[in-house]
Amino acid sequence: MSTGLAGMARIERVTLGERAYEALRELLLSGAVAPGEKLSLRSVAATLGVSIMPVREAVTRLVADDALAVLPNRAVTVPVMTRAKFRELTTVRLAIEGFAAEQAAANRSEADLAGIRRLDEAFRREVKAPEADAIAALRLNKELHFAIYAATGLPSLVAIIEGLWLKVGPVINLDLKSSTERLVDGGAEGFHADCVAAIAARDGPAARAALTADIENAARFIAATGRLPD
Repeated sequence: MSTGLAGMARIERVTLGERAYEALRELLLSGAVAPGEKLSLRSVAATLGVSIMPVREAVTRLVADDALAVLPNRAVTVPVMTRAKFRELTTVRLAIEGFAAEQAAANRSEADLAGIRRLDEAFRREVKAPEADAIAALRLNKELHFAIYAATGLPSLVAIIEGLWLKVGPVINLDLKSSTERLVDGGAEGFHADCVAAIAARDGPAARAALTADIENAARFIAATGRLPD
């Protein structure tokens, strides 16, 4: 009997740890936190309704992923991105995410396409609203991209892209959250529309071109802000 109870306790700890990990991971993927921003473990634990231990476990995993860092004073922070690292990640993203868009055009189902279109329309409505909500736009931008990547039918590829976004997501914050004007005039909505149209037409090269143009445009803007240290 005691062995069975111990097993149930272990499952519960894993469940809470996964919950904390997914919550923190979503903050990073969506760009809801910025480079250099410190995270309060107690606040995260209170928000999730869990003890501090599952949050510590989640942080340990994200530190191993190079998505979070622990400072000498034990504070947890989002790593600061250097120009060189950002260029490296952008180069890799162009290759891998461009390939994913091409695969999505080839492999997507009608259900995939319907979901992608819904998110594209929601993003467009948000950025064209009289008072655009940058946080909502960031979330929709992430959800649209990952709906495209999921349409590849290649879970291993999606996992690789998630690893890249854990690192670059907070930097995207500098782009879409910089101003409401950037949301409206930054070009993301147009690139998204072109990519969705290409995926609908099963035109792989055009889908790749539109998605990589979206990444390149955002990268140029972020580099031009001068906020990335050498």
